[in-house]
Amino acid sequence: MDPADVTDRLDTLTSWHSDWAGLRVGVLGLGKTGFSVADTLAELGARVLVVAQRAAESQIQLVDVIGASLVLDERLDGPPEALVELDPEVLVVSPGFHPDHPVLAWAESRGVAIWGDVELAWRLRDKVGTPAEWIAITGTNGKTTTTQLTATMLVEGGLRAAPCGNIGIPILDAIRDPQGFDVLVVELSSYQLHSTSSMSPYASVCLNVAEDHLDWHGSMQAYVEAKARVYTNTRVACVYNRSDARTLAMVENAEVVEGCRAIGFGLGVPGLSDFGVVDGILCDRAFTDDRRISALEITTVADLAAHGLAAPHMVANVLAAAALARSFGVSIEAVRRALFRFELDHHRIETVATANGVQWVNDSKATNAHAADASLGAFESVVWIAGGLLKGVDVGPLVAARSGRLRAAVLIGADRTELRLAFQRHAPGVPVFEVSGTETEDDTGIDGSTRVEVGSGAGDGTSAESVMSAAVRLAASVAEPGDVVLLAPAGASMDQFVDYNDRGAQFARAVNDYLGGERS
Repeated sequence: MDPADVTDRLDTLTSWHSDWAGLRVGVLGLGKTGFSVADTLAELGARVLVVAQRAAESQIQLVDVIGASLVLDERLDGPPEALVELDPEVLVVSPGFHPDHPVLAWAESRGVAIWGDVELAWRLRDKVGTPAEWIAITGTNGKTTTTQLTATMLVEGGLRAAPCGNIGIPILDAIRDPQGFDVLVVELSSYQLHSTSSMSPYASVCLNVAEDHLDWHGSMQAYVEAKARVYTNTRVACVYNRSDARTLAMVENAEVVEGCRAIGFGLGVPGLSDFGVVDGILCDRAFTDDRRISALEITTVADLAAHGLAAPHMVANVLAAAALARSFGVSIEAVRRALFRFELDHHRIETVATANGVQWVNDSKATNAHAADASLGAFESVVWIAGGLLKGVDVGPLVAARSGRLRAAVLIGADRTELRLAFQRHAPGVPVFEVSGTETEDDTGIDGSTRVEVGSGAGDGTSAESVMSAAVRLAASVAEPGDVVLLAPAGASMDQFVDYNDRGAQFARAVNDYLGGERS
């Protein structure tokens, strides 16, 4: 088919009820996202070829059941022959594949359209009656909590709403739910936004932007540009962080639908169209008729403390969620009720135990330096357990900024060397302990850090358990009454653990094993 004809056909595919039959589609990746894509397109009658590096036997069987084809190529250093023969009109790529992946480079060279699951879902959102409105949420940190908060507020306001997207429920599963929704609250990663162009959400927010995933995007500029896409074609409300100049610039430069409002949130006194905090009271000064002289009270920081939401970055998440929910007409009373019954997910600044005056806190979800910075900023005196996969981010500024709060640091993970060197440069007075998974000649390195050998391998359950047990013992040896032992790794977890949930669970288990029945 002539490339122009392909483009013309794709331009017509903007509805579930368009003619998708026979469309030649390659699906790159077979995780939850990849399977939801293949399943959806097979249901529409497209010719679907799934290309993956690996798959469980159950996944292989499911692909066969839905009527798609599957090619497994462990190396995947170029397009497999079956994909070349298919001559795809569209390649739908899972978020794990970098933009410079050889298969994507091949597709681009042939003029093949490259979509993500979000782009596909936007085109198909009208399967069940009237399409749900979308509220789009991104940011380096706080996405999941804000998504859950927003969905809870909408439900409390009497709407059929659901969180989906990067939060764990594939968005294609959400748009195919037979009950349908009024609103979908869509958490979006920078990966997903990179391959999204048609989306026009009701409201949107970029919570914050800091260095992360630079190994995937290639540069900070590319990362910021991907995040900024969340605001494109927003129709009613662009919510931005008043403390993050990049998010304001995104809104100022965004191509939005005429009439769309910019609404700021922050921990200070709110401006005329903002959400903020006055004397410990969270306020809405955006959605009230007399906002020039008054504001509506949402709740207080003291009340949020009972639900684990009083840390500054959590208060910011609450304000952002309230702004999004209020933009959809949810009452202040419903927002307040939602906050009263909201509970944070595990592994997000979660207190595991308190014993002998020491608080043990699990923030395994702090998978980058920005998140770890917010977590460290919530406590005065910290024994910090940190490390993992740093994803190309320089942690030096974080160490320098928070060194005054650190009693000591315990380093774990594959990128310990970068962290150790950061402490040498920026915080030489902070005691540093290192849990090593490789052979060392001595317990003390030439840099003065203390190292503990726990095994020669990483990635299996035994090694992960040993790593965290050693880290907990080291932290306990230096923690004093009034300290917080904080797991806020500033890195991804897959070097030693299954994921951040596994890492947090291992930490909680190690703490409880160490303390036994001892609590205060």
